[in-house]
Amino acid sequence: MIRLPPSLRRPPGVLAILAGFLFLSALLRIATGAGAALASVSAPDAAPGIIEAGIAAPSECGPEPSAALLEAFRQREQRLDARESQIAARAEALAAAETALDAKLAELAAAEADLAALVSVAETASETDIGQLVAVYEAMKPADASALFEEMAPQFAAGFLGRMRPEAAAAILSGLQPTTAYSISVILAGRNANAPTN
Repeated sequence: MIRLPPSLRRPPGVLAILAGFLFLSALLRIATGAGAALASVSAPDAAPGIIEAGIAAPSECGPEPSAALLEAFRQREQRLDARESQIAARAEALAAAETALDAKLAELAAAEADLAALVSVAETASETDIGQLVAVYEAMKPADASALFEEMAPQFAAGFLGRMRPEAAAAILSGLQPTTAYSISVILAGRNANAPTN
């Protein structure tokens, strides 16, 4: 038998200790695997992979929601649905009212345009009629026109005389009573007194 020098010899206890550690490690691995296998056999209802992954079964996750809580959620959802329906109905009503308002505004604009056209026609017709009367009064004999103007209200007579040619107006004024001629002259002179001068 070959003997090693004392410096290369190992104490006999170190190998025994290492062999013991390896043996204990193997026992622990077998025991852990056997425990998992036993757990999977004892829980046949569990879903596959739950125990191996360390996930708790549904019954271990906590209490299921109570019926009162579910009912509260259902009622809240119904209230939200009702509120959403009300908002949708209001939006439809507002859209209908806006459409009706737009139609009324269009009718008013059309009526305003018709009225403006009618007023324009009336003003044109009135201006035409007054122009024709002025021409008639200018063509009359001054004595006949003066008799007619004597019967008119001074404001009305001043309106016609202001549109006549100056020589025709002067001939009619000379045939009027002095007080009537004066009144008409004052109205004609003051007709533009309040007009701005700037």
